[in-house]
Amino acid sequence: MSGEDWNTKYGVRRVRRDPPTLEEAIFAAMGITDDVESQAEIAASLMGLPIEQVQGEVRKASRAAARTTRVITGEQGSQRSVVVERRVSRRIVGNDKRI
Repeated sequence: MSGEDWNTKYGVRRVRRDPPTLEEAIFAAMGITDDVESQAEIAASLMGLPIEQVQGEVRKASRAAARTTRVITGEQGSQRSVVVERRVSRRIVGNDKRI
């Protein structure tokens, strides 16, 4: 049995391993660090590519991300936090037998 296959009661199962796309690797690297060079290293290691091939795409992505950043300012130019909460509604579950 190889590292990709295993036996179950339903038969042999295989694992499909797809490397991340370049866009996915860059997105993951941007979530880990803000340093562009470190992002390029992380993305290159995730893809298994030389760093030179990834650096240009990381720079493009960081420029695009910088343009889409939004800051919410209040009165007098101060920043404020925005908190989004999900409110769970209660459902009454039971036997409602009316005669």
